[in-house]
Amino acid sequence: MSQPSTLKDLKNSEYSKEKHLYRTIKTELRENLINKLSRGEKLFSGVVGYEDSVIPQITNAILSRHNFILLGLRGQAKSRILRSLTSLLDEYLPVVSGCEINDNPYAPICRVCRNLVNELGDNLPISFITPDRRYVEKLATPDVTIADIIGDVDPIKAARSGYLLSDELTIHYGLLPRANRGIFAINELPDLAGKIQVGLFNIMQEGDIQIKGYPIRLPLDIALVFSANPEDYTARGKIITPLKDRIGAEIHTHYPSNVDEGIAITTQEAWTNRFSNNEIKIPHYILEIVEQIAFVAREDTRIDKRSGVSQRLPISTLESVVSNAERRKLINKGDLIVPRISDVYASLPTITGKLELEYEGEQLGASKIAQDLIKRAVGKTFMRYFSKANFTSIVDWFNLGGTIKASDTSTDDEYLLAIKSINGLFQIIRTTKSIETNHASLIVSAAEFFLEGLYAQKKISRSEHNIYSAAKVEKSSRYVADWTDLDGVN
Repeated sequence: MSQPSTLKDLKNSEYSKEKHLYRTIKTELRENLINKLSRGEKLFSGVVGYEDSVIPQITNAILSRHNFILLGLRGQAKSRILRSLTSLLDEYLPVVSGCEINDNPYAPICRVCRNLVNELGDNLPISFITPDRRYVEKLATPDVTIADIIGDVDPIKAARSGYLLSDELTIHYGLLPRANRGIFAINELPDLAGKIQVGLFNIMQEGDIQIKGYPIRLPLDIALVFSANPEDYTARGKIITPLKDRIGAEIHTHYPSNVDEGIAITTQEAWTNRFSNNEIKIPHYILEIVEQIAFVAREDTRIDKRSGVSQRLPISTLESVVSNAERRKLINKGDLIVPRISDVYASLPTITGKLELEYEGEQLGASKIAQDLIKRAVGKTFMRYFSKANFTSIVDWFNLGGTIKASDTSTDDEYLLAIKSINGLFQIIRTTKSIETNHASLIVSAAEFFLEGLYAQKKISRSEHNIYSAAKVEKSSRYVADWTDLDGVN
C-alpha cells in the first residue's frame, strides 16, 4: 500500500480507515500490547529473568496508560526495557512534513503547523515516521537545563523572521516537545535539577509549559518513562514529591535470581560468536564460575551494595576469558579454543573495574578481592560437580611432594605430561557427568578446574606463582569432600 503524501490523500486512503489517527500514544501502546498478548508473542526480546516479576508489572502499567519508572541498580536491563517499548508502536505514523514536534495532520498543536493547515488545507504535505524516531532518551545530569528539556527562545530566528521574542514562532523546542506522539525516557531521573523536575510534572498534569516567562499551552501527547537508582528515589534523595506523586507505577528491577538465569543473559550478551562452532568449546563449568563471581560479589560485605554488581561484570569477564584462551591458541598454534581457570584469573582487569568497594575492601585492594571472588566462585561450582568425589589418592600425591604449575600459556601436551602422574585424577574427570573429555584441551581445562577446586577446599595449596602443592595446614585424613569447609562459601 503506497503512503499518502497530502492530507487529502490521507483522508481518502485505506490507511486512514485502518489507523486510529486520533488515539493517544498511551492508547496506541495499550492496544498494540493487547494484540501481542492475544497472539502469545514475547513482549521484550532479549530480556531474561523478568517473566514473572518485572514484565507483568510493566504490562499492567501500559494497560492502565500510566507513566512509570524502573527502579534498580546498574546493569539490570532498565535502558534495554525502555528502548524495547518501541516494539509496541505502530509501524508508521503520519505527521506534518517538516514539523519539529511530529504534529498530527488532523489536529496540529504547534503554531507553524496550524498556519500551514489554514494556508494549504487538504494540500498539507505529510510524511510518515518509524518507531525508532518516536523514542527520545535523555540521561539526566545536573547540568541539564530547561532549554534542553522544554525549549528556549531563539533570538536568531526572531531576528531573521522579524518576530517579537514573545511570539510562539520564535521557539526552539527542546527534547520533550520533540518527543510528541512518542515515548520520552529519562535515565537517572533524580539527577535532574529541581526546577527541571517541576517542568516535567507540569507537562504531565496540566500540559502547559513556560519558556522565558512566556506561557504556551502545548497539549503534548507523550508517554513518559524513567529509570533511577532506588537509593536516590526516596524522600531523602533528590526526587521532588510532586513529580513522584505523578508517576503512575514504580517497578523494581533485580539481578538474576539464580546462576542459570545469569548464564542465559551472559551468553546472550557476550561477544563469543566470533568463532565457528568447531573453533571454540566453552565448558559449562567455566560459564558457571564466571556467573558465580557476580553472585558471590553481590553477597560480599566488602563490596558496596548500594552500587550493586552489574550484569556487565560476567559479560565482560566471559569475553576476556575467551580472548585469553584465543591468545593461547594463537601462541601454541592449537586447533580448539577451550577456556581454563587460569584464563579466569587472567581476566582480573574486567572484574576490578566493576567493583565499588567499602572501606574494608579498599584496604585489601580490588585485585585481592577479585581473586578471592574467583576462588569462592570456583569452590561453589566445584561443589556441584564433585560433591561425591573421593580424592584421597590425589591429595596424597601432593602430600608426598608433588607439584603442578598452572599456566595460561602452557600447551595441552605440556599440561597432560605434568598431570598424568597424579593418581586417580583422569578417572575422576572422565567419570564425572557434564564434563566433556573428548579433546586434550577439554581434559586440561577440567583438570585445572579440579585442582583449583581442591585449593578452594583447602585440601591443597597454591602459591603466588600458581604452583599447586600440599596444603600448608594439617588436614583431616578423610579426603572425601567436606562441604562445610568452604572458604567463605555458604
